[in-house]
Amino acid sequence: MKRAQLVFIPTPGMGHLASTLAFAKHLLDRDDRFSITVLIMKAAFAPTNHSLVQSIAASDTRVRFVHLPQVDPPPKELFFKSVEKFITEYVESYRSHVKEAIINHALSTSLPLAGLVVDLFCSSMIDVAHELGVPSYVFFTGNAAFFGFMLYLPTRHHQVGIEFRETDPESAIPSYVNPLPPGALPSLALNKEGGYISFVNHGRKYQEADGIIINTFSELESHAVSSFFNDGIPPIYTVGPMIDLKGKTHSGDNQAKQEIMKWLDDQPPSSVVFLCFGSRGSFVEPQLKETALGLERSGHRFLWSVRLPSRDDGLAKPTDAENLEEILPPAFLERTRGIGMICGWAPQVEVLAHKAIGGFVSHCGWNSILESLWHGVPIATWPLYAEQQTNAFQMVRDLGLAVELKINYRLGSGALVIAEEIEKAVKCLMEGDSEVRKRVKEMSEKSREAVIEGGSSYASLGRLIEAMMANVTVPARK
Repeated sequence: MKRAQLVFIPTPGMGHLASTLAFAKHLLDRDDRFSITVLIMKAAFAPTNHSLVQSIAASDTRVRFVHLPQVDPPPKELFFKSVEKFITEYVESYRSHVKEAIINHALSTSLPLAGLVVDLFCSSMIDVAHELGVPSYVFFTGNAAFFGFMLYLPTRHHQVGIEFRETDPESAIPSYVNPLPPGALPSLALNKEGGYISFVNHGRKYQEADGIIINTFSELESHAVSSFFNDGIPPIYTVGPMIDLKGKTHSGDNQAKQEIMKWLDDQPPSSVVFLCFGSRGSFVEPQLKETALGLERSGHRFLWSVRLPSRDDGLAKPTDAENLEEILPPAFLERTRGIGMICGWAPQVEVLAHKAIGGFVSHCGWNSILESLWHGVPIATWPLYAEQQTNAFQMVRDLGLAVELKINYRLGSGALVIAEEIEKAVKCLMEGDSEVRKRVKEMSEKSREAVIEGGSSYASLGRLIEAMMANVTVPARK
């Protein structure tokens, strides 16, 4: 039997690493002819949490990990000016270590190398693939529409030559049904400190890859996927939704999880609105007060993950809120006892799967959107950063799969989402027979059908495997 190996190159950081490993295991479960080597870059500032790596290394011998040496990160000041440029430069500084690791750990074995699978921030490693004479595939953890935006950036930059501005007219981008207003653009598009040009360069580089792997499914983003059928775009493989249904990639407080699930067990079906904003989502005290008032006025039961911004220089993750009595409106906790529960960290996947959950107020990270659709839970959009505004726009305007709370909100802007807006969105979200709820239930069924035999993503993954195996050669060592 013809066998081959793949080298995966994720961006440092648990979110990217978890997604990469989920896809690696997904691929191995589908086809046992592969073995996979994952190159681990060290996190720039914080100690790298290797618990996930250790658990997979112990349980699956088909995946091996090579830990790369530490490199000096770019100046910390760049992180605050542009996270995107900071990460891009940090990853680029690993190029020589990546090439050396591939030569020593992959090309030195008898098993032929089928290619490199690089994270969306690791487009510079496509050059390493060229140098070694092996194929490269981009693993894009966002959605197909946003990938289309990335492809659009180089074309636009050639015509305009500068970043987007908030005064620009709407942008007609082929992968979106409707033109994107400036308020719905990803924050990187407006960044004058290197974020915009970094992604222009990523968009150019993606077009040199041998294939693009996207965590989506064609039934969800049919317009975006069909927009890629043009000359010059590498083959697109939609392989999603890939979801960590058991929540294994996220560690949390087990006692807190038990308390949350016990409380949900006591609530009526589809009666609870869940508010959770990802690992980086947090709000200042005035916004927490407005949110509390909006929830109370909505009259609906709620489970609310409350996080405060970190007190350091912003590099650490948000912290669980203490002394809530002093932060929230007077007597709010007393008045809502029995109908509401406030927590810090929340086991998002397990919560969305619970029968008591009827709606999800979300930051619109792509993984959260896929998890919510899988479980048939409609979303009210409250994006915070990165490409979340663009995701919110697509879900509300293009797909009709979400209720608009906000689309153009940006964390750190100083703007408040007032209680009336939150109340209105929650009431709309929790309507039992709304058109959005019906559409989400239909898409839930399609998401589950996509990944089983005969489904669109199942077939797409099969085509990817065929392409990878067809390209297997033993390259000359360099």
